[in-house]
Amino acid sequence: MPPARLARHVRFRDPDSGEDLDDGLALWFPAPHSVTGEDVAELQLHGSRGVLAAIMAALSRMGLRLAEPGEFTRRAFLNGKLDLTQAEAVADLAAAETEAQRRQALRQLDGRLGEIYRGWGERLLRLLAHLEAAIDFPDEELPPAIETEVAEGSRHLAEEIAGHLADGHRGERLRDGIAVAIIGPPNAGKSSLLNQLARREAAITSPIAGTTRDVIEVAVDLAGYPVVLADTAGLRDSADVIEQEGLRRALKRAEEAELRLFVFDATRPQDAGGAAAWPGADTLLVANKIDLAADRDAVRSDAIPVSALTGDGLPELIAALASRIAQTYDTAAPVLTRARHREALETALAALHRSLAAELPELRAEDLRLAWRSLGRITGRVDVEDLLDVIFADFCLGK
Repeated sequence: MPPARLARHVRFRDPDSGEDLDDGLALWFPAPHSVTGEDVAELQLHGSRGVLAAIMAALSRMGLRLAEPGEFTRRAFLNGKLDLTQAEAVADLAAAETEAQRRQALRQLDGRLGEIYRGWGERLLRLLAHLEAAIDFPDEELPPAIETEVAEGSRHLAEEIAGHLADGHRGERLRDGIAVAIIGPPNAGKSSLLNQLARREAAITSPIAGTTRDVIEVAVDLAGYPVVLADTAGLRDSADVIEQEGLRRALKRAEEAELRLFVFDATRPQDAGGAAAWPGADTLLVANKIDLAADRDAVRSDAIPVSALTGDGLPELIAALASRIAQTYDTAAPVLTRARHREALETALAALHRSLAAELPELRAEDLRLAWRSLGRITGRVDVEDLLDVIFADFCLGK
């Protein structure tokens, strides 16, 4: 056996025939100091098909098998090496396509998100234990203000959870892609701009107004952020039934998007007035076809001048869009990343609110217990023995 956690240069041989199979490195990680908490051996081989086939055949004859999807991470969770939020971060890290997604997954893998939920769970557990003690042992000499302290602690905890939930779904959107809708009047060059940002011919372009009828989506890495660009139909009244449906979908996508690029023809500055339907910093004005404008300096000062034909102004547009995204999504604080977390937190918050409104201490305790279990489901740790430990450690009952 090689020494623990020390790479050794070895020759791999078939255990049956003694034939040399490969030359590489072997590492040995005895339990519990391994990624899964179990005995782990790591073989570093040459990656050719012939070597891998020979090694796998020899291992198979020894009774070993290929790991199932996620099995190493599952074993790490079951052996207490990771909580569920960290296990999910492993999957997010493996699937990360942009710098922002990688940073978010690493923060979660470090356990920062799990620490928040475990901290809330521990506070809630103590509140529940104190209330249970007041209910079950009324004859003991317990502090008289227990119920008041429990109510105050529950109120503070509810406020913290509510603040955590009011994050605008930043974490989930960063995992799935930040929606950016490209809107504006017909023939403003929206599809050409989409193609430039996507760096490929994703949308059909033509000088004929109304070419785009449906929403066309393209996922791109924009300055390290995952962005889903949506090219939409031109905003104009039409008697064409198909074009009317395209308009309806364009308006719907514009309302649902986190950010909007309102694109208008620089030679028709009056068209920029259509952006008034979406006021605020979430809408960026883009003056396209700047190469056709007679006086570039006459373009609106609040619009970003670009040419989807020549690429002029695109770096400035990307920088402005990335800056706006960073204001919302570039945060070091751990954020919710999955709908599962949000659902459990909303359930816990509702239970806390019910406990504060309940008239009987037994009902308050039951709602606190439900809230505690909901928090525990996020990290995968719920144990009734923890409640007993707190009761007997804090009050020393039964002496």
